Amino acid sequence: MTLHMIILALGILVVNTPQSLKPADSPAELVHVSNTFHFDIAAPVARLAPLFGPEAERSWAGKHWNPEFLYPQPAKDTEGAVFRVQHGQHTSVWVNTLFDLSGGRMQYVAFIDDVVVTTVDVKLTSADPSHTSVQVTYTRTALQPEANDDVRALGNDDRDSGPDWQNSIEKCLGIAPN
Repeated sequence: MTLHMIILALGILVVNTPQSLKPADSPAELVHVSNTFHFDIAAPVARLAPLFGPEAERSWAGKHWNPEFLYPQPAKDTEGAVFRVQHGQHTSVWVNTLFDLSGGRMQYVAFIDDVVVTTVDVKLTSADPSHTSVQVTYTRTALQPEANDDVRALGNDDRDSGPDWQNSIEKCLGIAPN
């Protein structure tokens, strides 16, 4: 078979390919947002870090935060923990991908099926022996175009969460803001 015949045959295959087998046009754009907030707490990293585990977070996050641990049993704040959280009609599945108390680093990945994937990255830095700087980054990605508006709204809420987190944690620790 000559090169000309091969090119002609390939051309016929492309022309006669059923519509369902052709590559789709560019997919609809999915929203991806990342927002970071910062605050300082008058407490050392060692006292503050445990509060960023899902079980200990119950003490300051309010009644909307009620993780149901799948692993480990009984519930324990540890790297590799897997748990569910109810959000209205949706349930998210969370995985604790990093839980380093001494290093002040925690990270979580959460999925709401066909809606959103979220990562939450927490970094604690000692400002001095009795003060900690907290940085929290939420990154969210819509899993279908219908979730784009929800992801944008969640991103806006994430960006503005710092003062609420700070106030709740200070109340939990029983310390007055500076």
